Amino acid sequence: MRRLSLIAAAIAALATGCTMAPKYERPAAPVSSSFPTGGVYATQPAAAHDGARSANGAFAADIGWRDFFVDARLQRLIDIALKNNRDLRVAMLNVQAAQAQYRITRSELFPTLGAQASQSKQRTPANMSLFNQTIQNTYSVGLNASWEIDLFGRVQSLKDQALAKYFATGYARKAVEISLVSQVATQYLQVLQADDLLAVTRQTLKSASDSYRIVKLQFDNGAASELDVSQASTVMESAAANLQAQERARAQAVNALVLLLGEPMPADLPGGMPLDGQKLLTDIPAGVPSDLLLRRPDIMEAEQNLLAANANIGAARAAFFPRISLTGSFGTLSPSLGGLFAAGSAAWGFAPTITLPIFEGGQNLANLDLANIEKKIEVAQYEKTIQSAFRDVADGLAARGTFDQQIAALERDTAAQQRRLDLSALRYRQGVDSYLGVLTAQQDLYAVQQTLIAARTQRLASLVTLYQALGGGWIERTGDVPREVGAG
Repeated sequence: MRRLSLIAAAIAALATGCTMAPKYERPAAPVSSSFPTGGVYATQPAAAHDGARSANGAFAADIGWRDFFVDARLQRLIDIALKNNRDLRVAMLNVQAAQAQYRITRSELFPTLGAQASQSKQRTPANMSLFNQTIQNTYSVGLNASWEIDLFGRVQSLKDQALAKYFATGYARKAVEISLVSQVATQYLQVLQADDLLAVTRQTLKSASDSYRIVKLQFDNGAASELDVSQASTVMESAAANLQAQERARAQAVNALVLLLGEPMPADLPGGMPLDGQKLLTDIPAGVPSDLLLRRPDIMEAEQNLLAANANIGAARAAFFPRISLTGSFGTLSPSLGGLFAAGSAAWGFAPTITLPIFEGGQNLANLDLANIEKKIEVAQYEKTIQSAFRDVADGLAARGTFDQQIAALERDTAAQQRRLDLSALRYRQGVDSYLGVLTAQQDLYAVQQTLIAARTQRLASLVTLYQALGGGWIERTGDVPREVGAG
C-alpha cells in the first residue's frame, strides 16, 4: 500500500511539475483566540496620564526601540551592543552559513561542466606487443558534463529544505537581536536599581550612625542603657554590611552589562535618567494571539523549520524512484602530443544512467519514516512556541495590570513608615518609649524602601519584556522600513 501511494504521488508530481513533498498546511494555533481578560488583566493602563507617554495605538513591532526607550544613555548602550555583541555576531554568521548551504544545494539542479587534460603512458611486454611498440602514449583534451534530471523532485525538495533552513536562521537572528535589545535594557535597569538601593542604604547607614552616636553619648552620661547602645549598633552594622553587598551587586550588574555590550563601558556615555524617570510606553496594545504568528520571529523560525521538515519528506519519497543522470564528454584524443588537434582526432562519449533502487535493506523506508517523524516533532515545536509566546504576553499583561497599584501602595507604606520612625524617635527622646521602637521603625522603613525600589524595577522590566514579547525591538525608529531577516 505504501508503494502504491508513493507511485500515485509520483504521477501527481510529474503531472503538475511539483515535488513529492506533502501539501503544507499551517497547524492551528493551540491557544485561545484572545488574551485573558478580567481580574488582574482588567486594569491595563490607558492612554498617557501624569506625564506618561502614549503608544497612540501603534503595535510593538511598529515602534522603534529609540521611541520606546527615551533614556539617552540606554539608547547609546543598545546601539553599542547591536554592533559588538558576540551572540548576535554568531547569529548573523549562521545566516550567512545557511545561505551558502542553500546555494550549494541549489547548484545540484544545474548541469556541471569541467575541462580535463590528461596523458597516460603504458608499457607492454615485447612478446605481447605489435611491431615491438612496447610503450604506448595517449593524450586527451576535452570537456566533461553531467546532469541529474530531477524528474521526481528529489533535488528540488532538498533545495526547498535548504531555503527554509536559511529563512529559519534569519528569523533566529532576528529573535536574538530583539532579545539583545531587551536584555541590555533589563540589565541597565538592574544597574539603576543598584544605584537606588545604594542611595537608600547610605541614607539608612548615616541615620543609624547618627542615632548610635547620640545613644552612645547618652549611655556615657548615664541617660541610656547598654541595651539601647547594642540595639543602635545593630542597625548601623546591618546597614554597613548591606552597603558592601550592594556595592558588590552593582559591580556585578555592570559586568553583566559590559558582557552584553561586547566591549568595555565607554567613558563618554551621555547622562542617564533615574529609575523612576524612565517613562517607558505603558499602553502598547496587545492585539490578538494570531498577530503573534507574523510578529514573533521565534514563531516564524519554528514554522520555517516545519516547512523544511515537510520538504524533506518529498526528498525521502523521491528516493524510491529512479535517478536519471546524463554524462558526456567531447574533446580530442591522440597517441602524440602534436596530434591532439589534428584532423580526425575528435572524440566524444555519452552515457545516460538510470539507477533504480531494488533492495536497500529497508533504508529508504526508514528514511521516509524518519522524515515523517521529524515533521511531527517540528509540528509540536511550532505549537509549543506559540503557546510560549501566548504565555509571555499574558504574563506581561498581568504584570502591567497590577504593578501600578502595588507601587502606589508601597509609596503610601513608605510615607507611613517614615512618619512612624519620626514619631518613635520623638517618643524615645522624651523618655516615653524604649529605643526598641526606634530600632523596629528603622528596620521596617529600610525594608519597605528596598521593596519599593525592587517593585519599580520589576514594573519597568515587565514592560520591556512585554515589548519584546509583542515583537518590538527590530526597528530603530518608528516608521523605519523593517530590514529583511537575512540583512547584515
